[in-house]
This record gives sequence, structure tokens and C-alpha cells, in this order.
Amino acid sequence: MINFSVIDLLYIFTLFLIILGLAWGGIKQKQNATIHCFFAGRHLGWFVIIAGCFFTLSFSTIFSSCAKDVKKPNVLFIAIDDLNDWTSILGGRSNVYTPNMDRLAAQGVVFTNAHCAAPACNPSRTSVFTGIRPSTSGVYFNRSHWRSSPALKNAVTIPEYFRSNGYRVVGGGKLFHALSWIQTDYGKSQNEPEIWDEYFPSKTKPMPDFVWPKEIINEDERISWDPLAAPNSENRPDYFFDWGPLKETDEKTADYKVVDWAIEELQKKHEKPFFQAVGIFRPHIPWFVPQKYFDLYPLENIDLPLIQENDLDDCSDVGKSFCKRKWQEWIVKNDLWKESIQAYMASISYADAQLGRLLDAFENSDYADNTIIVLWSDHGMHIGEKEHWEKFTLWEESTRVPLIFVAPGISKSGTRSDEAVNLLDIYPTLVELSGGEPNIALEGKSLMPLLQDPFLETNRAVVTTFGKNNHGVRSKRWRYIHYKDGSEELYDHQNDPNEFTNIAYNKEFEKIKKDLAKWLPEINNDSVK
Repeated sequence: MINFSVIDLLYIFTLFLIILGLAWGGIKQKQNATIHCFFAGRHLGWFVIIAGCFFTLSFSTIFSSCAKDVKKPNVLFIAIDDLNDWTSILGGRSNVYTPNMDRLAAQGVVFTNAHCAAPACNPSRTSVFTGIRPSTSGVYFNRSHWRSSPALKNAVTIPEYFRSNGYRVVGGGKLFHALSWIQTDYGKSQNEPEIWDEYFPSKTKPMPDFVWPKEIINEDERISWDPLAAPNSENRPDYFFDWGPLKETDEKTADYKVVDWAIEELQKKHEKPFFQAVGIFRPHIPWFVPQKYFDLYPLENIDLPLIQENDLDDCSDVGKSFCKRKWQEWIVKNDLWKESIQAYMASISYADAQLGRLLDAFENSDYADNTIIVLWSDHGMHIGEKEHWEKFTLWEESTRVPLIFVAPGISKSGTRSDEAVNLLDIYPTLVELSGGEPNIALEGKSLMPLLQDPFLETNRAVVTTFGKNNHGVRSKRWRYIHYKDGSEELYDHQNDPNEFTNIAYNKEFEKIKKDLAKWLPEINNDSVK
């Protein structure tokens, strides 16, 4: 079936009038050559033609102006913190309960080989919002203030881009880097108040107050507490590496309140297209969520991650220096591995439940048919793999993240792309999906071709950076890591998906390394303070 726009129909009508006018003029001339009335003969024909053109030009201008606004898609932009591949859509762990992520995936395209630009909150989120690599900006760590980077001084963030294109721009929860319990340079909010029309809870306070399981100590720049997990054990890590069930219900928690705000926004009548960003903090540590989510995962049913003894023996000394091996030693010595896995999975399911509430409201809103949805996580998470916890490495568990796009009329529902992509690609993809012009300053690539054809082969590799001159390159099959001291690691994901065996120094793979090294950034700026 052929679909015509209003403007198409106007042009067809004009053509009809022109033909009618010409025909009328010709007929009348033959019938009565002596008639000189303005509304007869060829004069009437020309009148019909001119009137038709005037009519079409006038109304096409009006309709095109209206259509331009109507056709602008809304954007629902969902960020989840510290979520690795332990979801059913990525298969990192098979028994994690994430029905709402599955539900969203069924509506769009899942990028199964998506990776962050940096395995830390601030540099990753900065790169997403600005479209600029950490190696270009020099924003490598959480303590870096991103706007002080010369490369980002005048950078237009995603909210600013949409705002300048007539959108209402609102946000809530953790989007730019922030931590709930520490306000030093490491954890204070990096949000820019002036780039938003509205923000929840406020432009200067991006996250609601958290629920803590016990009494807290509120100091000038830090909230602390006596840990729940093995509180008096020897060599215990920092107090914030902690977990335990909350007695409170979901309604009291911070992420629930953020989603409540997001739901209210979706229930409003919007005169302009909107860009709505929603940040969900869990499963970031500490893993404090209501008891019912812990109950989903009885300890007796929990399996430990697949590990290899002495896994780090063939790794670079630089890579090993990133590892929190003392955390792993403490976990094993105190028999806490299953408990910590339970807490992380409980936090994932809690985050998924909040996502479900958001999707329910969205699907019942007036905007379900004209809204792009993108869901992403800023980086992955080690849960003991390679004797490491948290992120901050260039291995798979730190870099691989969920990424889902739903683009009405463009993306293919329930499909997957296994091509390597990067979170840097979100910005240029949103620009193209919303009808904007490509921006050469953005260092990612639009994913539009893969949204249209998820089975397209791109032969692309993408880069993750952690600190100056430390880069991981991920293609469809290989992971190549090049560290600042020149040391290397190479893993074949076709035969070694757990990255147990570093084959970088096997001469058989010299060409593979050389080809992957071509993707390394040419610019490696100094770190921003």
C-alpha cells in the first residue's frame, strides 16, 4: 500500500488543476474563439493554474511547518548504573530475573557486543553525553571535572543539542557522574544545571536521598556507616563495598522516586517534543535493596563465576595493577562470594522492576508511537572474575554493557546485532533518528544502518580507554589490549570467551594484533584534573 503525506496530496492536486486548466482552455478556444470574457477560454485555464499553484504553495508551507513539529520523535533515554552482562538478553548469567529488560528488547534491537568508552562512571558518562572519547578529552577518571577539559569546553551535550532543536529537556536521577554518599571531587555531582529545563529532585541535587539499612554518620562531605557484611573481619575493604536487604518497601527507595517523577512527566500533555533522561542508580554498590529481591535468589541456588586458577599469570603488570585482589582475598576468606552475588543480582532485579514501572507508564501514555527509547549502562562489573571486583579494567566484564534501541518505524522488533559498537555511538544515532545533520565533532558512529538491518556486517572494532595510553580494542571476535608500557594482551572470544588465555605473544597472531592496533586512538591527551 502506498502512503501519501499531506504535502504529496497537495502537489497531486496542483498537477490535476494544471491539467484541468490546460484542458479547459483548449476546449473553450475550440468551442468559441470569439469569447473574450476573463472567465472563459484560455483565460479561465490560466486562472485555474495560477490559483492552484498559489493554493499549493500557501498550504504546503503551513502543512510542512506543522508536519515538521509533529514528526519530531520524542526520546526516552534510560541509564542504568554498573550493569554488566548478567542479563538474559546478553547471557552473562542465565538465572537473573530481568523480565522488563527482556520486554524492552522484544520491541527493538539489542546490541550484544556493546562496550563502554571508559570503565568508570565519570569518563563513560561524559563520553556518552558529549560524544567525545576519553583519550581526546583527557577525562579518564571519576575525579576529573569534565567541563575543564579544553576539548569539552564548548562541547554541546545531548541535552543541549535537543534543547537547541526545540525540545523540552528534562532529567532525573544519576545521569552525569554523582555518588550518594561522598561529595569530594571523586563523588560530587558533575551535572550541569543550565543544560536542563527541569531536573529531579533538583538541578543541583541529581539523586533523591537514599535509604540506608542502619544509622549513618553524616560528615561534611561523606556519609558513612558500620558495614553489614562481615563488619569486624580482618582486612575488610572500604565500608561502601557492602550489601544487605532493606526492611523498607520499594516506595521509600531513591530509584523508585526517580521513576515516580518520570511517570508524572509521561502523563503530562507536552506541546513540544521532549528528551526525557532517567537515571537508575542500582545495581551500583552498596547493594541495599528491599528483602523481596534477595528472596529471588536463595544462596543454595547460586553458582560462582567460572574462574581459572592463576588467571592473572599471563596478564600485563599494568592490567594486574588495576585489580582489587585484596577484595577477592577478603571475599574468599570470609566465604562471602555467594552472598555478594546474591546482593548484586537482587540489585539488578530491583533496577529491572523500576524499569518495568517506567515502561508501563510509557506504554499507556500518548507518546508510545512516536518515541525513541535507548537503554544503556555506563560500564560492566567484575564479580570476582580475574580476581577483581567493580570495574576499572579493560577486560570484558568491565567493558561489555547492555544497549537497546527502539526506534518506531525503523528498528526491527526482537532482533539482535552482534557487531562491535560503542556507547559513543548513542549521540550520533539519536541525532540521525531525530532528523538532525551529522556532526563531525562526534567520535562515534550512527547505528542507523544496524537498526535498519541488524544482520549487517560492519567489520568494525571499538575502543575502551582507562587512563592515558591504556586501550582495549574489541571486534566481533577479538579483544586486544595495549597498555601504556607497551605490554599487550589478546583474547580470542570464539575459543576463549572468558579471556583465560593471553595469546598476544604467539607469533601466529601478529597480523591480528597489527590489524586491531589500527583502531587505537591517535590522540592521547593528558588527564584532566
